[in-house]
Amino acid sequence: MFQVAALYHFVRFEDPAALRDVLRDICDEGGVKGTILLATEGINGTIAGTAEALSAVIQHIRSLSGCEPMPVKYSHADAMPFYRMKVLIKKEIVTMGVEGIDPTLIVGTYVAPDAWNALISEPDTVIIDTRNDYEVGIGTFKGAIDPKTSSFRDFPDWFRANRDDVMTGKKKVAMFCTGGIRCEKSTAFLKAEGVEEVYHLEGGILKYLENVPREASLWEGECFVFDQRVSVGHGLELGTYGRCHACRDPLSPEEMASPLYQEGISCPRCHADRDDGRRARYAERQKQMLLAKKRGKGHVGVNPREG
Repeated sequence: MFQVAALYHFVRFEDPAALRDVLRDICDEGGVKGTILLATEGINGTIAGTAEALSAVIQHIRSLSGCEPMPVKYSHADAMPFYRMKVLIKKEIVTMGVEGIDPTLIVGTYVAPDAWNALISEPDTVIIDTRNDYEVGIGTFKGAIDPKTSSFRDFPDWFRANRDDVMTGKKKVAMFCTGGIRCEKSTAFLKAEGVEEVYHLEGGILKYLENVPREASLWEGECFVFDQRVSVGHGLELGTYGRCHACRDPLSPEEMASPLYQEGISCPRCHADRDDGRRARYAERQKQMLLAKKRGKGHVGVNPREG
């Protein structure tokens, strides 16, 4: 059993590159794997390891100036859900691409999971899913608008183009994402665009699924996660979805039962887009992965889509 920690915190780092090596060393020493992003605006990541090793990493991060209040969401996995450890320096810890958006200065109103149902059930509330299309496709909140974006960068243009339709007859905007980080920026963006009543789900979908019992839930489907578990359900139990390692989309059990699905090679979504040459390369990669697994070693040829 491995512990999985999802974390983010908006804080000013004058020199994020100076933090990288020590952080990576602490992760490597404890066998922690996953991805951590550092930028001048803060830190974002999902990592996995033993409880003791994760505690050492979290303790180090919280010792950094301004990071003491950083929240962490924990879940569990039966197997290590990551292939390797990466600590990367980025321009943004979640990429929106709009200059001047700073969640430490302006952000929407946080709504706790146990108060979320009441907010999104109000007739003057519009609910917006800020995640990408492949995430929304496997689960979302009842009545939520799907922007059908393939990247978070697309969200500002989508809102500006559809604002009148989205806001017609609505006073409040309730937004949500997987763990909360995209909502920090998207609510800050809407506030900067002049929308007054903007709310977001505190702790994201993961916190909601952890805290709200299934019988009281307004969540429909499963929640995509950015590691080898692929999806989780209520109580953060392992979901039913797999992943196509060719196109990296999440796959339902029905799609994995299709004759067009070949593990590591193709699926019903991408089979027509891959020629024989590409499928041959994927087949060789899959072969090497299976050989590495038999030797008890991870293979880094396939990485989860990161958000």
